[in-house]
Amino acid sequence: MKNTVIALLGNPNVGKTSLFNRITKLHQHVGNYPGITVEKREGYVKANGKTYTVIDLPGTYTLFPTSLDEEIVFNSLANKESLSFPDLVVVVAEPNNIKRSVILYQQARELGVPAIFVINMIDELAAKGLEIDYQKLEAYLGTKVLTTDARNGKGIQELVQAFDIRPSHHLSRFIADGQYKEALDDAKKLFPLSTEYQTWQFLAQEHVSFISLEQRRRLVEIRNHHNISGNQLQKWEAMQRNAQVERDIANVVLVKENLHVSKTNHIDKILLHPVWGYVIFFLLLFILFQLVFTLSAPIMDWIDEHFAAFVDLTAASLPEGPISDLITQGILAGIGGIVIFVPQIAILFLLVSLMEETGYMSRVVFLMDRWLRPYGLNGKSVIPLMSGVGCAVPAIMAARNIENTKERLITMLVTPFMTCAARLPIYVVLIALVIPNNTFLGFGLQGLVLNLLYILGVVAALLSAWVLNKIVKSNHKSFLIFELPSYKTPDWRNVTNNVWDKTSGFLFGAGKIILAMAIVLWVLGNFGPNDRFNEAERYVTEANPDLSEADLSEEIASFKLEHSFLGYIGMGIEPIVAPLGYDWKMGIGLVSSFAAREVFVGTMATVYSLGEDVDIEDDEQKQTLLSKMKSEINRNTGQPAYNLASGISLLLFYAFAMQCMSTIAIMKRETGSWKWTAIQTCMMTGIAYVLALVVYQLMK
Repeated sequence: MKNTVIALLGNPNVGKTSLFNRITKLHQHVGNYPGITVEKREGYVKANGKTYTVIDLPGTYTLFPTSLDEEIVFNSLANKESLSFPDLVVVVAEPNNIKRSVILYQQARELGVPAIFVINMIDELAAKGLEIDYQKLEAYLGTKVLTTDARNGKGIQELVQAFDIRPSHHLSRFIADGQYKEALDDAKKLFPLSTEYQTWQFLAQEHVSFISLEQRRRLVEIRNHHNISGNQLQKWEAMQRNAQVERDIANVVLVKENLHVSKTNHIDKILLHPVWGYVIFFLLLFILFQLVFTLSAPIMDWIDEHFAAFVDLTAASLPEGPISDLITQGILAGIGGIVIFVPQIAILFLLVSLMEETGYMSRVVFLMDRWLRPYGLNGKSVIPLMSGVGCAVPAIMAARNIENTKERLITMLVTPFMTCAARLPIYVVLIALVIPNNTFLGFGLQGLVLNLLYILGVVAALLSAWVLNKIVKSNHKSFLIFELPSYKTPDWRNVTNNVWDKTSGFLFGAGKIILAMAIVLWVLGNFGPNDRFNEAERYVTEANPDLSEADLSEEIASFKLEHSFLGYIGMGIEPIVAPLGYDWKMGIGLVSSFAAREVFVGTMATVYSLGEDVDIEDDEQKQTLLSKMKSEINRNTGQPAYNLASGISLLLFYAFAMQCMSTIAIMKRETGSWKWTAIQTCMMTGIAYVLALVVYQLMK
């Protein structure tokens, strides 16, 4: 038997998600709507002798879609074939702006969906200086009006009991006139079974996904015949409804002195100041990222240390052999590579959730939107972009806060250009190798090059976003239209749920892909096609009979890596990377660093028979690695493998290339598509290859 479907509908910042969390408690899950990246929150509650499925629809100000999120809302309410089509809509309002919610309620009812009206945050009524005549409001809406406070659970039980209320399916307040009525009458012949308002919606929208191509064509003909446009109809309706509702509820909602809004306005004079607003924001951003890394570092070190101990213990408990190595070095090490990201993700989303819950995130959007919009980005894009300086994985996940689908996609595509922490070990080694330790204008040359690489990441992200904005098509235009919410204390239930959703989504979604890739890379590096791998010890011993035991072990590891599948792949791609100034050994480093960029240093240490555990923070070990790399000769050119030209080429390649399987996995998870993941990988690696090629050929 199909569960009764209850849809929560409301403007952003009315506490709808808090209400959803209270109703469903722990009986909820978060996924994506089929085939698209819009987040779907769904849960269930047992009451009144039955089970209700509760859907938290994306926040919207109108049923005319301007983003994919809003298109989901319209489709859910207008398309009876939709899996999200509700038996009852719960329209959630908040006391400060009931008018907007009344308009949304009217639109839903006129589509033919039964609805009830809930005023949430009722505890703020007095603080906001408001009085509501509930009897008049119920008479005007033609439905039951309930009050709730999702923060403390007040009114939740009464709301759930009201899920069986069924007001009349159709509320007829909308009346088209003049030229618009004639066009609507023509359109009604196409949709004889639809409500009049649903037909109006079809006429006023340029794209409705669930009607036929022939019906869309006929609608275009009707608009052309009557010389009207969809935007014209939407604007007319918005003006009519706003003016009418303003008059109708003038005696329903009485406004006294609004202390809450007055307090918010005083705070906004500082936080939205044209100078101090930006100073405070970037200071808070700096603190946010410092907290992410400062708080996560000891936890990540603890995970790394204890996971390594667990792997060692497991290895000691199992019999030696390839199966044991697969379990410990492949599977368990792969799981460790997933779990290590959890502290950063959890702490970042804890802090971002607090910014959203307090109302400050809306101010961030307001401040940054004007600077980022020319590049096809959104004010909220600043959080993912800045997070990318730490790690692209949580940064890409942070883009979920961006409502507009195109802007969210572009943000995710360009965020990995930002210089993440994993690139730093490579930069440190390569800069020390090829950049003289001199000064320029009183500044260290090596430090200036490092800063330049960080600036290059920002420039690459913005320029690629600008290009993608011209290329990526969207049916929806993005406009910055939203209402700044009042400041409030965080709802810790929302914060906890949000952190859990994002963290568990990474672990169980992207984690599967990361683990699979980690195992594949381990197999490639730990198996070879012939006896030169299988009998590496014999070959090395015969060639170097006088080596000490420690040196012999390192030579064997280097020899095995050279003759592993990974080594042969490195040799196989040598003709491709040779024009960039790289040899086959660098090729092995490029392939192996796909597991994580920083692996490049360990791989080079193994190739040069130094062991994979070289610590570049240890000056002695770092100098040993540098001297070995400096003495290396490229067999193709006969010159030092790491000279200025090849070194700069390699720096640029790592600055732009997609060399991170975790980022690829999270892109697949967040976009729900291998297409965009492949496009991003090819785009970044292509840019990296061309720039590295040009620079090397000019400098060699």
